[in-house]
Amino acid sequence: MGAEERETTADAAADTKAFDGSSDDNSAPDEPARASHPDRTGLLIGAALLAVCTGLVLYGVLDSEDKPARPSAPTAAVTYEVTGDGTADIAYQGSSGAGTATVDHAVTLPWKKTVHVPLGRPPLVSITLGEKGGQASCSLAVRGNHVQTASAYGRFGRATCQAELPSATPAQSESEAESGSGSGSGSESAG
Repeated sequence: MGAEERETTADAAADTKAFDGSSDDNSAPDEPARASHPDRTGLLIGAALLAVCTGLVLYGVLDSEDKPARPSAPTAAVTYEVTGDGTADIAYQGSSGAGTATVDHAVTLPWKKTVHVPLGRPPLVSITLGEKGGQASCSLAVRGNHVQTASAYGRFGRATCQAELPSATPAQSESEAESGSGSGSGSESAG
C-alpha cells in the first residue's frame, strides 16, 4: 500500500468516526456528540426539588390526620322571626362563639333566620324601626319551641327577644336534654 492509499484510508476512517460521533481520542469530533446529549445536571436538580416538595406536601397531608380535631362547641338551633311591614334594622346572635351580634340594616320584612347558637350564649334578636315608624314583632324559638315575642311601634321603635341556653358543660346539657328544661316554653298545670 502506498502512502497515498494510507492517507485516503485514514481520511475515510476519520470521516466515519466524525459521522457516528465515536472517537479514539479527545479531539473535536467529541463536541458534536456533547451537543446531542444536553447537560443533565439541571434536570437532576429539578427532579430532586420536585421530590422534596412532594415529600413535604405528603407529610403535611398525612400529618394532619394525627392532630386531634378541635372539639366543636355544642349548639342549639335558634329560629329568629320578624314580622311586619316595611323595613327594620335587625341584630341577632349568630353562631359566633365570641358572642358578637350580626346586624342587618334596612331589612325588608317579614324576615326569618335559623342559626346554631353555642350553648351558654343567650340567643337574642333585636329590631329597630326606621324614621317612618310602623309596627313589627320579633319572636324567638329554641329547638322548635317558642320562647318569646315582643313588638315595636312608632318612629324608631325597638323590641328585643331573648332566651337563656344551658351552659356547655356535658353533664348539665345531658340532664337538661332528658328533662326537656331550658327551652323556656310554657308550664304544666297540676290537675
